[in-house]
Amino acid sequence: MKRSLPILQDSAPSSIRADGRRVPIFPLDVKGKFITARRIVFALLIALYAGAPLVHVGGHPAIHLDVAKRQFFLMGGTFNAQDFWIVLLLATAAAFALLFITAWRGRMWCGWACPQTVFLEGVFRPIERLLEGPRSRRLKMQRAPWTALRLLRTTTKHVLYLVAAAGVAHIALALFVSLDDLWGMIKDGPVGHAAPLAWAIAITAVLYFNFAWFREQFCVVLCPYGRMQSVLHDQDSIVVAYDPGRGEPRGPLKKAALAEPTGHCVDCKKCVHVCPTAIDIRNGLQMECLACAQCIDVCDEVMEKIGRPKGLIRFASLNELLGKGRRVMRPRLLLYAVLCLLCSTGFAVAVVGRTPFEANILRAPGVPWVLEGANVRNQVDIHLVNKHAQQASFSISVQSDFPASVQLGQRVVVLDSLAGTRVPVVVTVARKDLHAGSELTLRIEDLQTGQVKNRQLRLLAPGVH
Repeated sequence: MKRSLPILQDSAPSSIRADGRRVPIFPLDVKGKFITARRIVFALLIALYAGAPLVHVGGHPAIHLDVAKRQFFLMGGTFNAQDFWIVLLLATAAAFALLFITAWRGRMWCGWACPQTVFLEGVFRPIERLLEGPRSRRLKMQRAPWTALRLLRTTTKHVLYLVAAAGVAHIALALFVSLDDLWGMIKDGPVGHAAPLAWAIAITAVLYFNFAWFREQFCVVLCPYGRMQSVLHDQDSIVVAYDPGRGEPRGPLKKAALAEPTGHCVDCKKCVHVCPTAIDIRNGLQMECLACAQCIDVCDEVMEKIGRPKGLIRFASLNELLGKGRRVMRPRLLLYAVLCLLCSTGFAVAVVGRTPFEANILRAPGVPWVLEGANVRNQVDIHLVNKHAQQASFSISVQSDFPASVQLGQRVVVLDSLAGTRVPVVVTVARKDLHAGSELTLRIEDLQTGQVKNRQLRLLAPGVH
């Protein structure tokens, strides 16, 4: 009978009792290459998040999503509501990239880059460790009666949690209203800014509840991505895995010569105590595993101390644990990679080929012409939108192969970034000079880049189509 390992173990979350009450989790402190790498990644991601509204690129914040005005500034690029399809391409490429990473390396996003993990492990849990000490002290404090010192530490901890949550909430708001506007609202006070204040309070409350109490339950109960793993993983996905061939049977170190032999696992349970979701990785891959690799670090530390080779818990595929070869190129990986590449290419082409301004001809509702004796008058508007990150100027001119009187509302138009306007154009032509297909050219030139857009205006008159 062939030996097999399940792709995923689906069981009740380890942090929830049978009666539904939550079991507080206090992960054991650990040292190692993976926790060091994660802390570096967390620091970079927090700096990136905090710097997005602070750092200016092209005269605007690196990320500014002004939903009210439907103006969006992303890393120097300026977009409006009509550019939503470009952002959709980027979001689709990111989704396929996430599917690819999950099928290839498991739940790496959750343990290394998800904002839930980044802020919990990079901001809130360090506050807890600073005020309440290591895991052993925190567990002892949980069982101890309330004292003045415990009350002081707990109060201070939650005040700092609230401050941190408010800080994250205000940075989030700055992505939508800009940091300068947000600072102005703060200085003005709540009067006149009820909506932003309500958003700030609501986001702060949600973040405080999440990071102060809910924590890992978001990952193991609410997050749909964790539930998707069962259809994204396969036997060749690289995951955090315990090697039962090396580790079993478990047992403490025995010095007697006639002692019953055991595997390399000494059953110290440090891999359980260090886990942020309190699972036992020795029971197989489970849906609560975030691929944080803290169990790898702590197990390697134990193996080094007892003189046994590292890697009892390691990144490996389930087929590798069974002694089989691991396939790198697989249909699902190729499919996700191709789809991600197509969407990324489409996004790149759209951004590179995107023009810095829009110019369209709009006809007024109703009859499109006016008869004035022997002449016919056509009136239209040029809808002009500046997509530059800064103020820009545009010139408008008319080219015609037949006699025509043209009146332009403006010949040079100056527009702020992502501002738009309508320029009226009135064309008067002798009725006898018009025939089917008579057109003149409206020439709009971007005076910053020299780029030109020509828009054809077909003249209409009674009997002329």
